[in-house]
Amino acid sequence: MKFTNGYWMLREEINAAYAVEYSGHSINGNTLTVYLPGKHIASRGDALNLPMLTVTLSSPQEGIIKVSAVHHAGAIYKGPFAEIKDENPQVEITEKEDTLIFKSGDLKAVIDKAPNAYKLAFYDGDKFLTESSYRNLAHMHNRDTGKNYMTEQLLIDVDEYVYGLGERFTPFVKNGQIVEMWNEDGGTSSEIAYKNIPFYITNKGYGVLVDNEGDVAYEIASEKVERVQFSVEGERLDYYFISGGTPMKTVEKYTDLTGKPALPPAWSFGLWLTTSFTTDYDENTTSSFIQGMADRDIPLHVFHFDCYWMEAFQWCNFQWDPNVTTDPKGMLQRYHDKGLKICVWINPYIAQNSILFTEGKENGYLVKRTDGSVWQTDLWQPGMALVDFTNPDACAWYQSKLKVLLDGGVDCFKTDFGERIPVKDIAYFDGSDPVKMHNYYTFLYNKTVFELLERERGKGEAVLFARSATVGGQQFPAHWGGDCSATYVSMAETLRGGLSLSLSGFGFWSHDISGFEQTAPADIYKRWCQFGLLSSHSRLHGSSSYRVPWLFDEESCVILKEFVNLKCRLMPYLYGQAVLAHEKGIPVLRPMLLDFPEDRACDCLDRQYMFGSSLLVAPIFKESGEVDYYLPKGTWINLITGEKKEGNTWVKETHDYHSLPLMIRENTILPMGTNEEEAAYDYADGVVLVLSEFTDGGQAEVTIPDTKGNKVMKVTAQRQGDVITVHAEGGNGNFTVKNMGSGEVVIQ
Repeated sequence: MKFTNGYWMLREEINAAYAVEYSGHSINGNTLTVYLPGKHIASRGDALNLPMLTVTLSSPQEGIIKVSAVHHAGAIYKGPFAEIKDENPQVEITEKEDTLIFKSGDLKAVIDKAPNAYKLAFYDGDKFLTESSYRNLAHMHNRDTGKNYMTEQLLIDVDEYVYGLGERFTPFVKNGQIVEMWNEDGGTSSEIAYKNIPFYITNKGYGVLVDNEGDVAYEIASEKVERVQFSVEGERLDYYFISGGTPMKTVEKYTDLTGKPALPPAWSFGLWLTTSFTTDYDENTTSSFIQGMADRDIPLHVFHFDCYWMEAFQWCNFQWDPNVTTDPKGMLQRYHDKGLKICVWINPYIAQNSILFTEGKENGYLVKRTDGSVWQTDLWQPGMALVDFTNPDACAWYQSKLKVLLDGGVDCFKTDFGERIPVKDIAYFDGSDPVKMHNYYTFLYNKTVFELLERERGKGEAVLFARSATVGGQQFPAHWGGDCSATYVSMAETLRGGLSLSLSGFGFWSHDISGFEQTAPADIYKRWCQFGLLSSHSRLHGSSSYRVPWLFDEESCVILKEFVNLKCRLMPYLYGQAVLAHEKGIPVLRPMLLDFPEDRACDCLDRQYMFGSSLLVAPIFKESGEVDYYLPKGTWINLITGEKKEGNTWVKETHDYHSLPLMIRENTILPMGTNEEEAAYDYADGVVLVLSEFTDGGQAEVTIPDTKGNKVMKVTAQRQGDVITVHAEGGNGNFTVKNMGSGEVVIQ
């Protein structure tokens, strides 16, 4: 949201009250409150007839400082608010002649006390990070609309890039963009997003989370090219300044604050196949696809029923359409007997024709208007209403309907939608602000479903396939990228979205292999299979056509099988990375800048990624098979072809459908299994320890988990001269070593 007309002038309809100078402070325990009048106070008379901003600094965790800026403190300030973990750490508050210093861990905020020179600067130790100063922190009043806003502007350095803000499909580097935090169903080819997270991170190693679930508006080097501006409607602005020293550590700290991802079950990392959207769902059809995969020896692990497992106009009634099956429990048991897990599509909407509508209306379980009537719309389902997840009884009611499905053989849910949430004339059960509930609704929705799965299936067995999200949503994995198109351009924008989302701590992410809209040519299908199987979760899904490979061409069957087999073999490594995501908040699929923050060539890379800490993936986005990718310093080895490449350079290659750049990082132990069919198996039994190129003196360590995330085997390796010494602890001793680099291997 823009308030100015160039650097000096305000827009005609705007009145501004800026923080101009320090005019006193107070200390209350671990909080520091500073008073900032709207003009220079040269005499007593200047203290009359002027606005004042009040800024309070506090710290919920070491290395995190919360800034609360208020104009009129008596204004109503409703939630919901993001759930954060407040550890109330010890802070240091120091007053000097010309500054006030608020310090939490190594992070400090310094307030300048000089007259007519307000400044709030942030430092990591002695390293300057950013600051708010002249005409930056302000209260804005729009005379035409009568609306009030609080806004802050933080400095961007000359070589600083801004990233994140949720799953955004626009350019990966956000400098120059205008971004609105408003969940919408817009596909992957627009500036709007399903997952809006008001948290950005920069390559200087810090991040900023705006603590407002409403429509936070960002001007990122746009209104003022040297500033990140964020603004909210109202009289108060809260934000957390987070510094971990590096972008990776800052993501960890962000998830310390807002929650770590749960550990998904190992089976969920296998291949998912769906009915697609508007296709036929009857048991003969779905069984033919499952059998077709088996006939072609393509491992399949999860089968998903999309919308029309329920009757049209009944979404959601959570009852099987008799045209699909008259024996749902028997059908699901037959599929379980084939080794499959079952997922079904749900959403939080209750159509008027659903048998649940009257029940929800009579018991007060549906979102209401301020006059007490049920809010309804004809968009999506005729007369549909929303479940009010601010009502605990409504949550229990919704869960009870899903429990019937779990008891009948369903294993997990695709929690679709959650973005089309009304804000006008709405009254929630708990009195929440409807504007803030627009984005926060998805948190309550997915939390309700995930907690049911944990309760019924046990922790470690719960998994969703969710589309919408907000702050904290990473706790309920996994998420997928929404409605993409069957083109290379859409495939690339999908990756950009996943990379942006990972910077908000979303550890597990997927996408519709070959695109949701339209039907891809065989070429794109095969390339997207490579990319999809080298993502944390892998799903074949589409809109009006099936996504089984033999409908594209026979080679598609071969390529899909090869990469499913590869992912199954990678599970000892991949599930170890999943445990890391769960424990530390480090995403499995992530941009290069997280692992290589000192390599400035990695700052803007958005067509390749790190798949865990040891593998670099560069998907191919051209029919020619050509790919350009960047290798950071070191010797890299292609896991598929065995070819070595020296890094610190760009590489251009051409690949057939059987390969792509899948590069093992220098000084790496990559544990791989021998099971090509299953995603969940004994990862330590018969594990193959693949060694990359080791430098002289180079060392590595890897931990291999079981399918519950317990660490059962630890392996270390170190090279001295021409000898690489490998030492293994735990496991059953049944392992082999494959050295793809140079040097003689000795096993201790």
